[in-house]
Amino acid sequence: MKKQLTSQGKPFNFTRENLQKAEILIARYPQGRQASALVPLLDLAQRQASGWLPREAIEYVADYLKLSFMQVYEVATFYSMFNLSPVGKYFIQVCTTTSCQLRGAQDILKICHDFIQQGNEDNFFSVCEVECLAACVNAPMVQINDDYYEDLDAARITEILLALKAGKKVNPGSQIGRQGSAPERGSKNIHKSKKEPPS
Repeated sequence: MKKQLTSQGKPFNFTRENLQKAEILIARYPQGRQASALVPLLDLAQRQASGWLPREAIEYVADYLKLSFMQVYEVATFYSMFNLSPVGKYFIQVCTTTSCQLRGAQDILKICHDFIQQGNEDNFFSVCEVECLAACVNAPMVQINDDYYEDLDAARITEILLALKAGKKVNPGSQIGRQGSAPERGSKNIHKSKKEPPS
């Protein structure tokens, strides 16, 4: 997905609470290495700015860490976790890497796009296609804001979108009750035979 830097048209400053968080984050790194806090500070700025990084936030973080704008911009454009233009209240990232693709990711992606086109006047949802979200065993999956929804199918993703639009809580994780990355139809333990050869 191509990233295009957008301005929010007003100055950006960390809130008092986020300034305290920023100081804690920076203190984790040795003296002279405060620039190592760049990714966590960009994440903090993005959360404050409703899920995206306006130009002003990137400039603010650059000044805060005494880095050039370009150094911070390069990091913001490199990581897919950063959005450089506004996103909806619910930002849906659909994994379309091999495992998810083989198990119906394109159907999930189409449903998300169709759902948004049919009624998203309030910009409640945004959707994009992403590479591996690291739950290949539980494919297909999506990330919505900070939550992961795994073992999806067309019916379940529709239910999730409708529930979120109605303001209802949806439990993240496996949507078929799978524990972690256990086999889909229950445990397949290998038991030793009662008759074992002598050692």
